[in-house]
Amino acid sequence: MDRLTEEQAKTIANMLRKRSLWMIHYCTGCGAIELPPTMTSRYDMSRFGLAPFVTPRQSDILLVTGYVNIKTLRRIITVYEQMLDPKYVIGFGSCPINGGVYWDSYSVIKRLDRYIPVDLYIAGCMPRPEAVITAFRTLMDMIDQGKADGYKRYKRNLAYYKENQRKVLG
Repeated sequence: MDRLTEEQAKTIANMLRKRSLWMIHYCTGCGAIELPPTMTSRYDMSRFGLAPFVTPRQSDILLVTGYVNIKTLRRIITVYEQMLDPKYVIGFGSCPINGGVYWDSYSVIKRLDRYIPVDLYIAGCMPRPEAVITAFRTLMDMIDQGKADGYKRYKRNLAYYKENQRKVLG
């Protein structure tokens, strides 16, 4: 029997990986309200192989919901860095994108992707469960195609991310 090439092994690993994703969600503010319906029987994200989990070391997806202030950014970075590779980040709602309704607050972070790599954003205030399911399916396709590579970007551009983190966190 022939051995698999490295490329074939990656293809198979990505195909299997996308079907069993454990998610840790960092909920701030109103983002915590829209996520539970996605998990319950009406939308049932578990049918796609997605399940919530409680520890970063065993999670594949970091879902950041709601606003991110300076105080929580440090915790989000810590959670992200505790996750094992490959790991993926989804920004949930307008707040991680541009600060949302808190855009003019001195303590709210705009553009989460300056501090950790974000693979996918879900726009809206707050996104409906259908949009969340669509985003998860999109992430699964990105994983299958090898395009969800934020964890690789973080390693390649670590100095950039660390400098941005230092400017905000001190």
